Amino acid sequence: MEQRELFDLLRGNDYPGRGIVIGLSRDGDNAALAYFIMGRSENSRNRAFVKKGDDLGIHMLDAEKVVDSSLILYAPLRTLADATVVTNGDQTDTICEALQSGRTFEAALATRRFEPDAPHFTPRISGLLRFGGGFAYKLSILKAGDAEGKAVLRQTFDYEPVRGTGHFIHTYRENGAVLPSFSGEPVAVKVPDEIDVFANEIWDALHAKNKISLYVRYTNLRTGGYEDRIFNRFMQDAATGR
Repeated sequence: MEQRELFDLLRGNDYPGRGIVIGLSRDGDNAALAYFIMGRSENSRNRAFVKKGDDLGIHMLDAEKVVDSSLILYAPLRTLADATVVTNGDQTDTICEALQSGRTFEAALATRRFEPDAPHFTPRISGLLRFGGGFAYKLSILKAGDAEGKAVLRQTFDYEPVRGTGHFIHTYRENGAVLPSFSGEPVAVKVPDEIDVFANEIWDALHAKNKISLYVRYTNLRTGGYEDRIFNRFMQDAATGR
């Protein structure tokens, strides 16, 4: 399996949009997860990640600047008994409700579509980390199947972990007046053992003008405990000082 340097991929794209990375540390001890958001408009940039117990939320920094919160205010990450769900929209709740009722990740996403933000039709990207019976993970993308946004293309990628390897999926191939959706399979990238190495290099590689927030979590596969890091461009996080 050819692995790319995640940081090189990010440095070469000034607007990948929102991105998810899931994988396994090189020593095999930790399930690694990273989620970032970017924004070009004042409405999009008016946000910061905040912890809500074991979950992650989005805080609107200035209520007076909010134009439309429907696609930018959601729970990016929720922690269940034997799973973690991370997404770029309110499909987080759709997936969690399905899992808690005995249905599958795929069944939950079969009820959802890409975002209704023509002409971009931003893809909905989602990740699932399962810990019961051994660690495994999935990534999904829901994107427009035609230029008019009438059809939806649903793709799910199911992975058995490989040490030192993660998979990276994001919403946009590149910047543009009309943002082109991600295409192809999630990219295999290198995952280091140290959470701070991973988190700092991602944050530093994201475009300085367009990045907003980053969340990184390493879950210890022996103990089930985790450590995490939050980076916010427009608001310091009390726990990390960043």
